[in-house]
Amino acid sequence: MANRAQIPTNNSALIAMIADEDTITGFLLAGVGNVDLRRKTNYLIVDGKTTVKQIEDAFKEFTAREDIAIVLVSQYVANMIRFLVDSYNKPIPAILEIPSKDHPYDPAHDSVLSRVKYLFSSESVASERR
Repeated sequence: MANRAQIPTNNSALIAMIADEDTITGFLLAGVGNVDLRRKTNYLIVDGKTTVKQIEDAFKEFTAREDIAIVLVSQYVANMIRFLVDSYNKPIPAILEIPSKDHPYDPAHDSVLSRVKYLFSSESVASERR
């Protein structure tokens, strides 16, 4: 338990979002939005003008920030930066893929679900060998 990642407790942890405008608006209305003193937000609105480089930069920024505990990424956006999402292996911030209004959820592309399936399949193989 000593190696467990800890969320800083001196301030509350944030949820970051990389998604389409409707999804971001919903979360902002729920009170998830934040703008710090340097005018940095905890979200990126992805539209037709957003480049993959901007999405990559936002993902790297959000995963490097110590005040963020969860990064929510629309699954269709995560597919644009799949190599970054799949190679990310730290427990905090947790990366969660969510569906969007225009793009249905596909469990075959969910990195968290695929890791869980891999863990359970290797555990079941190991338990069968005993």
